[in-house]
Amino acid sequence: MLAALDDLVKTVGFRDLSARLSCIVGIGRDLWDRLRFDSRPQELRPFAAIKGAVHSAPSTPGDLLFHIRAERPDLCFEFERILLDSLGIGVTVVDEVSGFRYFDARDLLGFIDGTANPTGLDLPASALVGDEDPNHAGGSYVVVQKYLHDLTAWAQISTPIQEKIIGRTKIDNIEIDDDDAPRKSHKSLATIVDADGNEYDILRDNVPFGPPGQREFGTYFIGYSRYLWVIEKMLQRMYVGDPPGAHDQLLDFSTPHTGTTFFAPSRPTLQRLAQAAREKLTSAP
Repeated sequence: MLAALDDLVKTVGFRDLSARLSCIVGIGRDLWDRLRFDSRPQELRPFAAIKGAVHSAPSTPGDLLFHIRAERPDLCFEFERILLDSLGIGVTVVDEVSGFRYFDARDLLGFIDGTANPTGLDLPASALVGDEDPNHAGGSYVVVQKYLHDLTAWAQISTPIQEKIIGRTKIDNIEIDDDDAPRKSHKSLATIVDADGNEYDILRDNVPFGPPGQREFGTYFIGYSRYLWVIEKMLQRMYVGDPPGAHDQLLDFSTPHTGTTFFAPSRPTLQRLAQAAREKLTSAP
């Protein structure tokens, strides 16, 4: 089925090409090892749980990630329905989140999300594995976390305090300089710079989600990166703090319920992996 994903995208997406239906597949470390592929992405490992002085990030299992996107939710629905029918009883869905666009790309906290995403030539340099791992060049490490927000508590603090926590103004999305502040904002803690002064970006494709009738509101964090260590360091800074003990105050209002790491191969690599897995299964005694 994985080798035929492009055909399924075309079959469903042909109904409305302007809706830009797509699907990215991520493979977890445990499944990767069970399938015994010839090589493994250099940094692929299970999500490492993080325990800070105040907040913790759990590690939850997952073998496959299907990140389905389109401008129309009915295309996402139809694609997922056919996909799961094709996979049959061979898979069990352990988590399913349907996100949506909230106004002008804002999260449910009211701030524009993804402002720092790389663009142009910086995008592949930040999100896609390169010559450092030639067997898996063109792929990307993917980390997902399901955050639930306490919107009632968030609404009780003033906009200036919210802006101080986020590191940007709420209305016009202007970055706030907090280099000399006693406590770093979410924006600053999520900025990764190495010892030589090089800044490392990731591609965020976060989506807000939540049925209001169940009083469940959240953000599904989806981070794509050329280097897994960049996202890992970012999360360490958020939960442990920089300096240690000064955690990301956004976590006082947002609680992670999942945490899983995958590797999303390029399409040609995914097709080769699917073919190799099929051959191994058919040749097994």
